[in-house]
Amino acid sequence: MQPSNNIVNISAYKFITFDDTEAKRPVYRALCEELGLKGTILLSPEGINLFLAGTREAIDRFVAFLRSDPRFADIEPKESFSDRQPFTKMLVKLKREIITMKMPLIKPELGRAPAVPAQTLKRWLDQGHDDEGRPVVMMDTRNAFEVDVGTFENTLDYRIDKFSEFPEIVAQHKDELADKTVVTFCTGGIRCEKAAIHMQNVGYDHVYQLEGGILKYFEEVGGDHYRGDCFVFDYRTALNPKLEATDTKQCFACRAVVTPREQLSPWYVPGKSCPHCRKEMREETQAA
Repeated sequence: MQPSNNIVNISAYKFITFDDTEAKRPVYRALCEELGLKGTILLSPEGINLFLAGTREAIDRFVAFLRSDPRFADIEPKESFSDRQPFTKMLVKLKREIITMKMPLIKPELGRAPAVPAQTLKRWLDQGHDDEGRPVVMMDTRNAFEVDVGTFENTLDYRIDKFSEFPEIVAQHKDELADKTVVTFCTGGIRCEKAAIHMQNVGYDHVYQLEGGILKYFEEVGGDHYRGDCFVFDYRTALNPKLEATDTKQCFACRAVVTPREQLSPWYVPGKSCPHCRKEMREETQAA
């Protein structure tokens, strides 16, 4: 029997001055509970970031309500589908930043870096250069464990553990990329809003952000020039280029990504341990 895929999963964000987050928090939470939605909404003075899942009707009603606020009238959620609810609870949180970079002077609301649509990026990668003839370099702004699940071919991966490390690392490599067009990317585009602005600020001349991130690229052009899957922060763990859940899992003990092959290990016990836990334990024992 084919799965029904009757759960709509959305992700969306917008950088905008949002000075009434405390007042809006109970309003959003009450509406989500009324509609039976689950997921996470982050509210910050710099904007909103949300991941929600529920029925088509419930999602549409929430998005319509959100757009009734002029600040979010143009918000465009990205969608995928699943046969069951990917979240276990409904959270509405107040945060200092909707994506933590610890660079308070970077304000995407005041102006974005140039963005490249998925179709244009695919054409650049097909031909091996941008429309001015410069080589195109893909730069992954995600954390290392996310990159390990899948990324674009020949991408720059600086093995960061958290996004706040990105500014210092990328500044160190500016001279290496002086004659190239750099396209930053992440899961849904939010990190690149800040990453590309910072790169412009430190002197990168030709930098773009991938519009809508990996998930929008999958939606519009599929998996061309991409290897593997895309990590997502819910029970599905990873989506393939058809935006379908894969067999990749995440260990709840050490948070490592566990591939289908690694799941065959006797050390993989769902919710308790995985081969990565075993490796860490062995290394700690040897160091003792």
